[in-house]
Amino acid sequence: MQTPVSAIRRGGLSHRMWVFLTVLLLTGCAGPSIDDYRDRSPALVPDQFFRGSLVARGVVKDMSGEVIRTFDAYIEASWNEDGIGTLDEVFRFDDGEIDTRVWTLTPEDGGYRAEAGDVVEPGFMSWQGNAINMNYVLRVPYGDGTIDVRMDDWMYLVTPDTLINETAMSKWGIPVGEVVLVIRRTGYSDNK
Repeated sequence: MQTPVSAIRRGGLSHRMWVFLTVLLLTGCAGPSIDDYRDRSPALVPDQFFRGSLVARGVVKDMSGEVIRTFDAYIEASWNEDGIGTLDEVFRFDDGEIDTRVWTLTPEDGGYRAEAGDVVEPGFMSWQGNAINMNYVLRVPYGDGTIDVRMDDWMYLVTPDTLINETAMSKWGIPVGEVVLVIRRTGYSDNK
C-alpha cells in the first residue's frame, strides 16, 4: 500500500498538485481580516460605544473548550479632550476572585495603542464596520508564578447597545483557551 509520503517521493503527486495543496492549507489557516467587516452594521466606533457604564458577562474556556470559569465585569469608560480613552474594568469571577484592569487607549495610526498594567506587549486596536480587532500579550497568574499569553480579541456590535467579544488565547502559537463575553451599555436608549 502506498502512503501519501511515499506517493510524493515516487512522483505520485504532480508539482502542481503539491503547490495547490500547500496553498489550500495556508489559506485555510488564515484568519479573518478587519477589512472583511467594512460594510457591516451597526457601525462600531470605540469612543462612542465605550462611554459611560457598561456591564459584561462571560466564560473562560480551557484548550478543550470546557468552561472553567464564569464572570461578571463592570466597566467605566471615558475619553479626554485629546481623544485618549480609559476603560476601568472590575472582574468578579465565580470562584470569588476579583481582578481589575485599566486600559489606556491612545490614538495612533488610525486606531488606538492599547496598554494596561498586566499587558506586557501593548496591543493595537483597529476597527471597520461592526468589528474591532486587538492583539496583545497578557500576563496572568499561573501556579506560583505568571505566564504570558497572546490574546486575539474580536468584538462585534450586534445591536447599538450590545457587543459580543471572543478572545482566542495562545502560548507559542498553541491554543490554550478562549474567553467569550457579552458587553452591554447600561442605561442606553435608541432615543438618546
